[in-house]
Amino acid sequence: MTELGVKWACEYCTYENWPSAIKCTMCRAPRPSGTIITEEPFKSGPGLDGGREWDAPGTEGGGGALLICPDSSARPRVKVASVAETSSKWSCQMCTYLNWPRAIRCTQCLCQRQRTRSPTDSPHTSGSGSRPGPPPQDPCEEYNDRNRLNTRAQHWTCSACTYENWPKTRKCVVCDHPRPNGQEAIELAEPEDPSSIINEQDRARWRSGCSGGQRRSPPTSKREQELKMDFQRIELAAGAVGSKEELEVDFKKLKQIKNRMRKTDWLFLNACAGVVEGDLAAVEAYKSSGGDIARQLTADEVRLLNRPSAFDDGFTLVHLAIRFQRQDMLAVLLTEVSQQASKCIPAMVCPELTEQIRREIAASLHQRKGDFACYFLTDLVTFTLPADIEDLPPSVQEKLFDEVLDRDVQKELEEESPIINWSLELGTRLDSRLYALWNRTAGDCLLDSVLQATWGIYDKDSVLRKTLHDSLHDCSHWFYTRWKEWESWYSQSFGLHFSLREEQWQEDWAFILSLASQPGASLEQTHIFVLAHILRRPIIVYGVKYYKSFRGETLGYTRFQGVYLPLLWEQSFCWKSPIALGYTRGHFSALVAMENDGYDNRGAGANLNTDDDVTVTFLPLVDSERKLLHIHFLSAQEMGNEEQQEKLLREWLDCCVTDGGMLVALQKSSRRRNHPLVTQMVEKWLDGYRQIRPCASLSDGEEDEDEDDE
Repeated sequence: MTELGVKWACEYCTYENWPSAIKCTMCRAPRPSGTIITEEPFKSGPGLDGGREWDAPGTEGGGGALLICPDSSARPRVKVASVAETSSKWSCQMCTYLNWPRAIRCTQCLCQRQRTRSPTDSPHTSGSGSRPGPPPQDPCEEYNDRNRLNTRAQHWTCSACTYENWPKTRKCVVCDHPRPNGQEAIELAEPEDPSSIINEQDRARWRSGCSGGQRRSPPTSKREQELKMDFQRIELAAGAVGSKEELEVDFKKLKQIKNRMRKTDWLFLNACAGVVEGDLAAVEAYKSSGGDIARQLTADEVRLLNRPSAFDDGFTLVHLAIRFQRQDMLAVLLTEVSQQASKCIPAMVCPELTEQIRREIAASLHQRKGDFACYFLTDLVTFTLPADIEDLPPSVQEKLFDEVLDRDVQKELEEESPIINWSLELGTRLDSRLYALWNRTAGDCLLDSVLQATWGIYDKDSVLRKTLHDSLHDCSHWFYTRWKEWESWYSQSFGLHFSLREEQWQEDWAFILSLASQPGASLEQTHIFVLAHILRRPIIVYGVKYYKSFRGETLGYTRFQGVYLPLLWEQSFCWKSPIALGYTRGHFSALVAMENDGYDNRGAGANLNTDDDVTVTFLPLVDSERKLLHIHFLSAQEMGNEEQQEKLLREWLDCCVTDGGMLVALQKSSRRRNHPLVTQMVEKWLDGYRQIRPCASLSDGEEDEDEDDE
């Protein structure tokens, strides 16, 4: 707010003071009797609106103590600070800034106010004991700007770390860099008398005039320009509580830590914050830059991140992903992409047929009427690898398997821990070997693997995810009861002994519902249970039991392996032929078998009905230690010993016991009953490998002729 009237110039420092000031604002010199007029008062004349006149203060109609500026359309009316209010300000002993009486710290340098009474103190501030009233708003912010300029002008900027040091320091307090000699001549010394204050103000005014009145910020470092990342989420909170000395020490320490940081360090901290906040791009950026996934957070990095509840010393990105249940990020972090071959799956080769299959899936989804209004599929489709693959040359077969299978998942499930194909009886004599299809490493891997195991395509349009969310929402009470009862039993059986309030159960359930509606969000066991109802068939998950790091350390229990039955449907409404999924390190893959012509009546090639060409795959219901797989989400009445659970499995699946005494489930598939679009897609995909066969056969024939000539 601009004060109207005649300014008077101080005879010592030539500072232009407002007419109400009885002392110079800068040097505190008394106002001389004869003042120099440096600004003409407003005279009566036409107003901004063309007809209204502005009156000078004190004239008739001038409004008394309320002054109106010519640009009052943008500024409110305020009272001019009286002489008593202006003189009641206290001067800071460090920076000489004039503060309002209510301030207990200096507005500029945060120095504590000295409570010693001075001649400039008003009776309200000392002696009377009464609390002063609220001070009026400063009518002119020029005081603040000038004092701030004078205070900052006393600092010198370090050329190495850009830290602003006090004028008496000879070395930078952050990086110990020596003070440049050239700055000593231009930096301002600490004033000791009023004359030096005058010189300080003149020099500061000259500097501000040369630079256009704006103080330039130190140049941004090249490291920060290259990264262009959000440093605000890894900065120390500005509102920390503590003494000035403690804050200054913390600030210096953080400055030293930042100056030692390299580009890889910033990417790592950004990835750690990305795991907590769910930013997958930050994690992928760190991994693609060649960052070490097993890198651990140091104490300095934890201090810089400034979130003790989220980050701990020694934690890796995997630890953080497990703590915050980021299944999609675990897939990116723990799944090494060592396959150099480009992927070529049936859904990629035939985009037209794939779109038709997606439309067929959407058309076959219906909602059941009644209390349990869950969605379900009307078609029973099971994807299997064609038996014609065995007719291809070995080199072509190897190429095909490299492009359609996930070799890393296959190796982990077979070799690192015996989870699939561990039984020679099933894999060799009964031809029930399972193959892990390659799948996208995204948050939709569960939905993709379910559609791959049935229709051979991905959930690209999120049709299955939307159906999952709608089923959970419309049948929330049914699924919530099962989920709550199962989680309570699980916590008690594993000795956790915790109990939640109903509000906490509701919050956890709301989180599960929200995951189903977010494309790319990782899913949990409850979602597999709902998918079993949508498919109207059991889902068997063969997965690793523990999260492990690259060094083989056990990080946590996965809880995914087991059998998921559509227990909320009637048994007569469901199919007994299950599908199989594989789970490895936060990633789901479809496990499928290979067709067989059925000429020798063995295992998967057992031709149970020659007219229908049915292929049967035997899926084990026990693990490698011959322990029965867990059945998820059982009620209190359904829970029991192993015999009762085995009886329940026989009711919901076609089960039999092999010659070796192993309980298995029968997965049946048929070429004739399979959807024609799926069969057509597989045949078109296989034709691409059949075209490679003549070249391979020709090279083999040429080698045979060369041997005959010799």
